[in-house]
Amino acid sequence: MTLSQKKFYPWLVVALLWVVALLNYMDRQMLSTMRDAMAVDIADLESKVMFGKIMAAFMWIYGFMSPVSGIVADRINRKWLIVASLAVWSTVTLLMGYATTYEEIYWLRAAMGVSEALYIPAALSLIADYFTGKQLSLAIGIHMTGLYMGQAVGGFGAFVAAHLSWQSTFHWFGIVGIAYALVLIFFLHEKRVAASAGAARGEQQPLGKVLRGNLRAVGRSLGMLLTCVAYWAILFFFATSSVPGWATKNWLPTLFADSLGIDMVWAGPVATITIAFASFVGVMVGGPMADRWSRKNLKGRIYTSSIGLSLMIPSLVLMGYGTSLVAAVGAGILFGFGYGLFDANNMPILCQFVSDRSRGTAYGIMNMSGLFIGALATNVLGTLADQGLMGLGFVFMAGALVLALVAQLVVLKPKTLNME
Repeated sequence: MTLSQKKFYPWLVVALLWVVALLNYMDRQMLSTMRDAMAVDIADLESKVMFGKIMAAFMWIYGFMSPVSGIVADRINRKWLIVASLAVWSTVTLLMGYATTYEEIYWLRAAMGVSEALYIPAALSLIADYFTGKQLSLAIGIHMTGLYMGQAVGGFGAFVAAHLSWQSTFHWFGIVGIAYALVLIFFLHEKRVAASAGAARGEQQPLGKVLRGNLRAVGRSLGMLLTCVAYWAILFFFATSSVPGWATKNWLPTLFADSLGIDMVWAGPVATITIAFASFVGVMVGGPMADRWSRKNLKGRIYTSSIGLSLMIPSLVLMGYGTSLVAAVGAGILFGFGYGLFDANNMPILCQFVSDRSRGTAYGIMNMSGLFIGALATNVLGTLADQGLMGLGFVFMAGALVLALVAQLVVLKPKTLNME
């Protein structure tokens, strides 16, 4: 019996991908806390507007690549897609430590957007294929805690840079990722729930026929998704909720540093650790809760996600206009817990409306929508920050979440826990 046939192997997949998720968010998050240290050597980073353009560049590229990565994840070996993605973005992180100009940082950040976009659709669809039963929300939730831990560790970027240098910080984090890509080569294995009869028999087909077949399959997937009302509702609440998700990652350290009057060395960890810890608790509560609730009511996962959205709304207002450390930490905890409930159930809810053959594509389009609107919001928040009005932007995001909550509860009416 091979390793992938062992009863415990699905959970090993979650453990292996948990580390990749941590590295994914750690590498993207630490730049937001190291702006001050890097601005000493790269003067253009002193401008919040210029810095916002760098953060938005990652998001635009990530967004454009997300549907492509989802389509690819539905049709090629996801193990190698994940390995390649990790290796490339870790190499980019390593190279960030050698950058000496604003333009170099800008283009490296854009390249990171390409490589990191390949990971999430492949990883979540792989986990969904290993967990087709009652523990899907828990498995997805545990994986998502890796993202939160990466966000928290990335929040210490300024702290590490203060003791070493920002260049060394990028170097070491990049080396760790490259080394872990080698580990995945040996221990991560692909799993497909459905395969064509010819593929199952090992038959070889002409390349042209394979390409035409794949193009027809892509067309069918897109046609099914874009004519599904439930999918449009999922797309709307996912995109709307992505705005505060990205805003807290990219700008919350700056908001707390300005509103609380504390150094970025401390504002970074306050902003990232409180949200990451609370999100960790949220998914560990929300995953099992949604799994149990869904066995009694098909909308159980939707209701769990809705509770999360309801908690995020007041927390954003408190983030925007809180003026004390207690208010900042309280807002971060409330937002993080709500986001954890929400985040643990996005893919499980999607599985109730989209078949396993199109989930990578579906999640890729969701990522694109979230990234595009998040990139616009990042630029707007940069402008508001220079005018001392960033708090107002957080209040507007809270208002948008009210609409997302209504769409989620009214439109989504599942008929199964797992659409085949």
